Amino acid sequence: MYKCGLYKLPRIITLISLISSILFCQETPFNRGVNLTNWFQASNPKDIQFSKYTKKDLKNIHSLGCDVIRLPINLHSMTSGEPDYNLDPLFLFFLDQVVNWAEELGMHLILDNHTFSPSTSTDPDIGDVLIPVWKNMANHYKDYSTNIYYEILNEPHGISDAAWNAIQTNVIDSIRTIDTVHTIIVGPASWNSYNNLDDMPIYKDDNLIYTFHFYDPFIFTHQGATWTEPSMESLAGVPFPYDSGRMPECPQDLIDTWIYSNMNNYSSTGTVAHVNNLISIAAEFKSSRNVPIYCGEFGVYRPNSFGEDRTYWYKTVREAFESHSIGWTIWDYQGGFGLFETGTFELFDYDLNIDLLEALNFTIPPQDSFTIIPDSSAIPIYSDYTEDGIIQSNWMSNGLLDYYSVENPAKGHFCIVWSGADRYNSVRFDFLPDRDFTYLVDNNYNLVFWLRSNVDSISFDLRMVDTKTDDPDDHPWRMRYIMDQASIRWDSSWKKISIPLSEFTEHGSWDNEVWYNPIGAFNWAKVDLFEIVAEHSDLNLSTLWFDQIAITKDNEVSITKNHTHYNQFILYQNYPNPFNPSTTIVYYLPNYEEIEISVYNILGKKIAVLFKGICSPGTHSMIWDGVNLNGKKVSSGIYILTIESNAFLKQRKMILIR
Repeated sequence: MYKCGLYKLPRIITLISLISSILFCQETPFNRGVNLTNWFQASNPKDIQFSKYTKKDLKNIHSLGCDVIRLPINLHSMTSGEPDYNLDPLFLFFLDQVVNWAEELGMHLILDNHTFSPSTSTDPDIGDVLIPVWKNMANHYKDYSTNIYYEILNEPHGISDAAWNAIQTNVIDSIRTIDTVHTIIVGPASWNSYNNLDDMPIYKDDNLIYTFHFYDPFIFTHQGATWTEPSMESLAGVPFPYDSGRMPECPQDLIDTWIYSNMNNYSSTGTVAHVNNLISIAAEFKSSRNVPIYCGEFGVYRPNSFGEDRTYWYKTVREAFESHSIGWTIWDYQGGFGLFETGTFELFDYDLNIDLLEALNFTIPPQDSFTIIPDSSAIPIYSDYTEDGIIQSNWMSNGLLDYYSVENPAKGHFCIVWSGADRYNSVRFDFLPDRDFTYLVDNNYNLVFWLRSNVDSISFDLRMVDTKTDDPDDHPWRMRYIMDQASIRWDSSWKKISIPLSEFTEHGSWDNEVWYNPIGAFNWAKVDLFEIVAEHSDLNLSTLWFDQIAITKDNEVSITKNHTHYNQFILYQNYPNPFNPSTTIVYYLPNYEEIEISVYNILGKKIAVLFKGICSPGTHSMIWDGVNLNGKKVSSGIYILTIESNAFLKQRKMILIR
């Protein structure tokens, strides 16, 4: 655990050991890493596509020489909302796996509260949310590895330094009522600006790491960005460092904005010396306060910047950080600021930007040339999760789509439920990279899945869509199979469906608001999407369930899984804890189990039985009001919650304060 404090030193110390301890206190326990973006930045837990990254991705990142991952989380949306902001069990199930992966790899993991909008100022009452959210997080993770870090809030802005500092102090104090072990990451107002570090108070807590973000010069790092105010989409070609011969004219739509004046001053701000001077502000804060500091975000947006300039900027910034012993996590791994070549599938073994990796002094892994090879074995598409290498790209204007329904799945623990969709809405599985199905079609492979419906008459399309090429006469052509009363006998029970790929028929193409009739141009060698489409009408009150989707040789759905399943018993930490007068107990069962839920005192005597009997699969919760077997309120103290069956025994400590 990183914890800076002289109380750990013996009473008698040498001057050398004291100096050594002070120097150590200025460093972070990690050095360099990445932000894993657009994974847990979801509007609710069910919108997380958990298979977007796997343990293999963390291994790949580790192999680059990274020892830390910053995980942006839309944390407030992962809760039940006000007033208690209880953490969603599905969210915790997902996040616990990531925490365990990082622990197994020996990597540091920053849980970054990224509940943040650049267009919305931070609410002065945000403490009313942050305090219960972080108390619940601390309750859950207080007994986990100290390689986990709590980052209170990403880029607070539009709020005064004084107001934000007071809020952050209260959050720190609230976390420490529960967890005194894990390091908390704190940052200043004004978008975590290095200019506002000195405005932060001298916190009493000595188990903190300070953070700042670095995106200067901004007109270089954000040229092409659409989320700035004003939009910088029209700005392109700004060099780094400044070069008068390559400097573009200011776009007409930006002349009356701050960007115009920044471009006029770029000869002085777009230099290596100026970048170093700005980073030295953070370094001086680190030195004067004798505290550890790291840069949580820095990067250059790819689309409108020159590659060589972008690489040179990263090298400049990285060397400046290292000269001051400042750790960092780049924004981001994949995406507009990422480590991969533009216009690729962003595959680790094929598409890394080697020049950029060298600029960041990363370890360079071998790279091969990517070629689509015909698939010659079963392709899993969905089994509890959308499978690796497939992106959910649904089009929904109405209705419900849930990939993690526990409502009587056909197999496993989750299924897909889809209801109330408008006509032409679709459940879409985007193959990344595209797939070559020619061998599968020629060798009698089938699309196999489980299906049920709540109505006895409904129709929809199953559809393959190929890749649109650069040829102006080419379009995203479709092959489809119509599911209707002629295809299945609807009776609300699960049916295993097997459809030969050879029975899909060409349908045509919808491209740029124009319909194109089929011309026999569909290309099985470049399949981009598999879709389930409400092609014929609105779903209205109809509900469809899908499970265990695969393309396979026989009629069995045989899936090879590379991820942990939601198949183990889970007992979550009760909340609140400590509590008075009552606390909530949440647990998950993968199967029907005969269980007993009991409470014991610290001496091992059973004082209450909360449940005894057979319990169904799924997530369950209950309240204990601190009453014993005799119906009397128990006194303050530590109690042991126990859930036991023939298959497992789990316990958690609970603290009651009267």
